[in-house]
Amino acid sequence: MASNKKLGFVLSLLLLMTTTTSIEGNNNNNVEEQVPCVFIFGDSLSDNGNNNNLHTSAKCSYRPYGIDFPDGPTGRFTNGRTSIDIITQLLGFKEMIPPFAKLGGFDILKGVNYASGGAGIRVETGTQLGADVSLEIQLENHRKIVSEILAKLGGFEKAQAHLNKCLYYFNIGSNDFINNYFLPQYYPTSQTFTLENFAGHLIQNYSLTLRAMHDELGGRKFVLVGLGAIGCTPRAISRKKNSPLSLCDNDMNEAALIFNSKLKSLVDLFNYQLSDSKFIFINSFSGMLDHHSIGFKVLTEECCKVWENGQCAANEKPCKNRNDYAFFDSFHPTEAANIITAMSSYNASNPVFTYPMDIYHLVHS
Repeated sequence: MASNKKLGFVLSLLLLMTTTTSIEGNNNNNVEEQVPCVFIFGDSLSDNGNNNNLHTSAKCSYRPYGIDFPDGPTGRFTNGRTSIDIITQLLGFKEMIPPFAKLGGFDILKGVNYASGGAGIRVETGTQLGADVSLEIQLENHRKIVSEILAKLGGFEKAQAHLNKCLYYFNIGSNDFINNYFLPQYYPTSQTFTLENFAGHLIQNYSLTLRAMHDELGGRKFVLVGLGAIGCTPRAISRKKNSPLSLCDNDMNEAALIFNSKLKSLVDLFNYQLSDSKFIFINSFSGMLDHHSIGFKVLTEECCKVWENGQCAANEKPCKNRNDYAFFDSFHPTEAANIITAMSSYNASNPVFTYPMDIYHLVHS
């Protein structure tokens, strides 16, 4: 039975991987939109162009990024679609959710993507790379959009009714460890906090953003994505200084597990306290490790040639067999890996990966 289930999953994966998509539309033409809008908050795992005009090295508006995307490089840190791109398609959206930095001509009533490469929960996170849009500023940008939505819909009650039905997707926190806590040459946080206390501090700040989203801005359906196995990225493996018996960096993975445990507890707390809302937790750590058993042939190396910062070198040809690779550059998954993450997030019904429900059941509840 387990092998049949896995076979069915892989067949579905192959179907999605061979589906032609475009920025104007996708092949879900017969699928109705299951929510009126999606608002996206996060870092480079979700960024779709917000960093393009920032003064930072954390941007990817050049080839080979976007090599499998219909419009070429857009600011996505992968060869094609991100996980949230695919999730919105599974939700029936015919167009990609636009980046906040480039809203001209897009209908903001359908949603906005605020994610920024390098960004974290803490304001200073990732700034050794240059400018980014922290979670705090992403919240402020969303306030501006909500004000515009209120004006468009002609009143608070209509805007509130619309926003209550939207999906709020958060995928952030990795950089607070990768580009903050574990970079003592740039940031003092590892001298100021124990790992446990730092994770608790992040969750406390995170919770304030989520409460504001609920109390002030109409959010009711929330997806909180946990951290992946950040110690198992090609960059972490290549720079590992501990755990000689382990391929991955155990300290970084421990940080992710501590953060995820606290984030899952926050989901429980909010589901108890905010009875008019629903929060779910996506266990990316488990999902990332499961990638190893799905069929990827290359798990610890990048598909593209990389610069010292771990990003793809400009205009260099990436690997041809991209569906065999779990990682496109030193940090970011390939579209093939993103498809698996998106499918598992959307329709898994597995409490190990989606808790207490998957996205499909969240939007239909």
